Amino acid sequence: MKPFTYERPKDVAAAVKAIRTSPGAKFLAGGTNLLDLMKVEIEAPSHLVDIGRLPLANIETTRDGGLRIGAMTTNTQVASDPRVRSLYPVLAQAIVSGGSAQLRNKATTGGNLMQRTRCAYFYDTAKPCNKRQPGSGCAALGGLNRNSAILGASEACIATSPSDMGVALAALDARIETLTAEGVTRSLAVADLHRLPGDTPELETELKTGELITCVVIPAAPTGGQVYRKVRDRASYAGGLVSVAAVGNRVAWGGVALKPWRAEKTEAALAAGVPIPEAVAAELAAAEARGKNGFKIALVGRLTAAALDETFAGRRA
Repeated sequence: MKPFTYERPKDVAAAVKAIRTSPGAKFLAGGTNLLDLMKVEIEAPSHLVDIGRLPLANIETTRDGGLRIGAMTTNTQVASDPRVRSLYPVLAQAIVSGGSAQLRNKATTGGNLMQRTRCAYFYDTAKPCNKRQPGSGCAALGGLNRNSAILGASEACIATSPSDMGVALAALDARIETLTAEGVTRSLAVADLHRLPGDTPELETELKTGELITCVVIPAAPTGGQVYRKVRDRASYAGGLVSVAAVGNRVAWGGVALKPWRAEKTEAALAAGVPIPEAVAAELAAAEARGKNGFKIALVGRLTAAALDETFAGRRA
């Protein structure tokens, strides 16, 4: 690990200012992703701004009946909150399906959304990776790409997003609120937070340098059932292969792209009365297999159909 300086600001404005005035600085929340990356020198910030004790760990009911979840709220706090469990069970299910209990006790809401890919070649500094070193190439294209993307990928990167929470939040039409380095607040849909790789996979989100997520806002709970389903090689201590969040007619997928993937063509087909199998196929028509990950196309199709059957059954009940 390379040397770095450290500070713990007292408020959000001071945290943002510290990033703005310290080139090469990074926010440190729960540290469950950043510290691991620092140990293997994939991340090498010159300065850490510890935001773990900022007053951003509350869960509040909004005027429209939704929830505002502070960015420093831990995954365990969110998943165990009675309002989340009763109004947004898909979110509780997604959180519990991701990581161990120890990680959920430390990982934060904002940090979960900002965690970086789990692509094996991203973590292997002996192999080329355009996310680590732009222009070096993508070793996954011709390598062990069983976990790679089937949607929204490019010749520069076929990595996937690891966030289960993000998939559920995308299906719930959640938004993040942020504070920029210039002190300006703004709002952005969770589904629009991450960028697809294109020719610049090193640019991962739509956030500006020094911009801090302060909270996640979920609108009032929609009608209909809510289901989160996930497939992985083993039941614990293993990343997901694919996952599905179904909220009524809304569908989001995990493990298929470098962002939580909102299946908008499937949603539109369902709204038009198209049967579930055909509606799912409408979205998967653009899926592309790359070597060893072709099984994901059929797998996410079956998983989505099963999840939608369950949500519609809940609606009929």
